[in-house]
Amino acid sequence: MEQEISGRIKHAMLFARELATPVFIVDQDGNVLFYNKQAGDILGRQFDDTRPIHASTWTRIFMPTDESGSPLMPENLPLMIAVTESRPNYGTMWIEGVDNIRRHIGVAAFPITGNAGEIMGAMAVYWEVEPAE
Repeated sequence: MEQEISGRIKHAMLFARELATPVFIVDQDGNVLFYNKQAGDILGRQFDDTRPIHASTWTRIFMPTDESGSPLMPENLPLMIAVTESRPNYGTMWIEGVDNIRRHIGVAAFPITGNAGEIMGAMAVYWEVEPAE
């Protein structure tokens, strides 16, 4: 996973550091390059304690499931759809953080593309979903 990070991805990472909203950034192969402190609070571990994570690993670590508790396949996760199909995607899911706390989250993901339309990665913004009353 040692690769040069493009300028656009570096700018996205700098942008994410300044946001109060949880943000998760992956490269063109879906490998985690960065997530901000707010994302780490939901994931149960800060990025500095994790560092880059291969796509096949992070899609298992957080054990994403649908509303009925059935595991979500990596290719059905909004962030992976954004990077593999080059289109925005939204969804809700349950994850279990590294801290063993299950959380219901909403995710909006979109591709990061270059001027020539090439996929450089994707960014996801997410939040905890409040229980319906």
